[in-house]
Amino acid sequence: MKTIEFLLERFILLSRWLLAPLYLALIAILILFAVKAYQEVIHLFAAIATITEADLVLAALALIDLALVANLLVMVVLSSYETFVSNLDVREGQEKPPWLGKIDAATIKIKLAVAIVAISSIHLLKAFMTAPPQNGDQPLWDNQLFWLVVIHLTFVLSALLMAVIDRIAFAPHRSH
Repeated sequence: MKTIEFLLERFILLSRWLLAPLYLALIAILILFAVKAYQEVIHLFAAIATITEADLVLAALALIDLALVANLLVMVVLSSYETFVSNLDVREGQEKPPWLGKIDAATIKIKLAVAIVAISSIHLLKAFMTAPPQNGDQPLWDNQLFWLVVIHLTFVLSALLMAVIDRIAFAPHRSH
């Protein structure tokens, strides 16, 4: 009976390695984001003489959006791997982000929520910048912009509530 218990516990413990392919997939997406960012920059250089300032701002916002998501991917991959799978062995002289090893699952969720709020803010700003001029018959809030604001405020409220819950429930138990 002890042998079955030992094998079952060993199997359950080893199952955490099933997360590794998911992290590799996120790294592949990170590579795709980098390719897309370079494509966008090359396109901007080729079209700089013909694009408007507003188009350049929108392109910059799109790149910021990509960077925010890429940062989020890196944070999730590194901290989740170290939290759930295995410690990262960093040799002497290798760089290790100072936050690595200090982020737990609850903190990752809050950082994810904050990143979603930032990304939503960028999309909302892009929507406002590209909104067609309104005629006198139709108010600005009578279209999809209203719903974009509602969704954004929902993200903001969710992130705030997650942070408050984390502070109440988990912050007293953390050593850092």
